[in-house]
Amino acid sequence: MITQPDKPAGRGRAVTPSPVKQRALEASVPVLQPPRLHDAGWPERLAEYRADVAVVAAFGQILPKAVLDVPVRGSINVHGSVLPRYRGAAPIAWAIMRGETETGITTFQMDPGMDTGDMLLTEATPIGPEETAGELSARLAAIGARLLERTLDGIGTLPRIPQDHAKATLAPRLKKEDGWLRLHEPAKALVDRVRGCNPWPGAALIAASHRLLIWRAVTVPHPTTAAPGTLVRTGPGATALATGEGLLLPLEVQPENRKSIPWEDFLRGARLGPGDRFTEIAS
Repeated sequence: MITQPDKPAGRGRAVTPSPVKQRALEASVPVLQPPRLHDAGWPERLAEYRADVAVVAAFGQILPKAVLDVPVRGSINVHGSVLPRYRGAAPIAWAIMRGETETGITTFQMDPGMDTGDMLLTEATPIGPEETAGELSARLAAIGARLLERTLDGIGTLPRIPQDHAKATLAPRLKKEDGWLRLHEPAKALVDRVRGCNPWPGAALIAASHRLLIWRAVTVPHPTTAAPGTLVRTGPGATALATGEGLLLPLEVQPENRKSIPWEDFLRGARLGPGDRFTEIAS
């Protein structure tokens, strides 16, 4: 089994093996952790295993042709979208952030491009209206495992379907700034960004000079002429944020260096109410 090198994780930044490495060690499966499979000598080292086929899932590197061609039947990828849409490192998050209502899994025969190889099997699934990227990832993992079994059972006999590259869209690796909320955007778009950035990097605003992460939020059908970022009372015990179109009601938030708490608890503790303003994180 091949996985990425151990990396710092958690608040203590302790070097931690990936979950897939931990599971492999529990099963007494040998583990290789190359920093870069482009480095000299790796195709020859992999060839020593005499593999029939390689399966790649969320590896995080574009693999060279010399590595992809080592197994007799080539390399198969399990990808978290219905290709050719959302090629790249973060297809699940970007599908949600761009307001998609359906996604899925594609298995495909890998080539040296970024998710450009011939498709083998696909399975679509609706995206729940409140589903976060983390929740959807867990659900797609189960679909992907099932589709991979079917793919391996049919390897060599499944038709290879070329992708229509003209219909491709990209889903680049997420950065922290992708979570910044732009309050002039419609509330629906902001809710989609909150969902897509959960569990990482989190959707963020500035409140009382501190960064505030919003983990869950909904839109509120309540008329307002308030400027984006202004707190607006929408009913007893309910205070929402004005946006470029409609109101955004956070449900679960996380003040800087604290645990997640309900939105109304945060407002009481911060002594914020109708008329107070939130601001965007400057780029």
